[in-house]
Amino acid sequence: MTPTPFALAAVLLIAAPALADDPQPVRAIAPTDTIAAMLDAAYRSGDDTTIRSVIGVAKATFPDQSIEIDRLAAGDAAVLAQSRKEAQIRQQERIAEATFFEIWKGELELGASQSNGTSDVGGVYVSAKLTRDGLAWRQKFTGRVDYQRSNGITTTERALAAYQPNYKLSDDSYVFGLVQYERDRSLGYLNRETIGAGIGLTAFKSPRGRVDFEGGPAIRMTDFLDQPNRTTLAARGSLAARYTLSPSLNFSEDASLFVESGDTTASATSAIDTRLIGRLKAKLSYNIQYEQDAAYGQKSLDTVGRATLVYAF
Repeated sequence: MTPTPFALAAVLLIAAPALADDPQPVRAIAPTDTIAAMLDAAYRSGDDTTIRSVIGVAKATFPDQSIEIDRLAAGDAAVLAQSRKEAQIRQQERIAEATFFEIWKGELELGASQSNGTSDVGGVYVSAKLTRDGLAWRQKFTGRVDYQRSNGITTTERALAAYQPNYKLSDDSYVFGLVQYERDRSLGYLNRETIGAGIGLTAFKSPRGRVDFEGGPAIRMTDFLDQPNRTTLAARGSLAARYTLSPSLNFSEDASLFVESGDTTASATSAIDTRLIGRLKAKLSYNIQYEQDAAYGQKSLDTVGRATLVYAF
């Protein structure tokens, strides 16, 4: 384990008497005082990794004081737990008093390209993700537009807007509703409306990330370009994964699958983002779109890689 700043400070504190330049005898610091100072500084940081590192250094330095270290740590842990509980209560009160237009968090993403010469190609990509996490309800809104022209011809015209309210059953489960609109001429349809519901489960959760799965039925109404309009019952499944690789580097994966009579559609986006300045991030992503019943002359599989800027708030 890499020593944390608090752990290194603790080692220096312990070694300070031996490193002193004064040749005169130096009064030794009582081990209990040293241990108490180390643990107090660690618990004040509120960082669990730092706390574990400092306790490990203390026990390695004073192996005969393990019982005393555990006693002191238990006292500091009780104080920290009470402080966290009070902070949680204040946060819950703030959420309970918030209006509908408050406590929203999200990201705005923008990418654009322009190429002139042998080919005249230009495009723009805009995306917004908003989340309002209340005490009982979590509301999510997603919207994006992807547009591109090549030599005067529109080659990509894709749009999506989705609203999903979640009612929390527990910390790791919820039921949800879904209303979604899509438009993608390159995959063979002008408009597609989806209404769905289901249950969501958190399969993995840690301080560094989480993985959520959702599943349930949906009704899809599709206006095709080259065939009759269709309304079908579908089964929907989705995955959302987030993981912090380092303090400034994050990985995400979002995927969804619809299975219906005569058609299967899927979408998956893998992304890595890194912090640039303040709330501004740079993002690299790779998206896959699959439409089994694509329009005549169009490929069922569509892929695109992007480099975009993201503003988080």
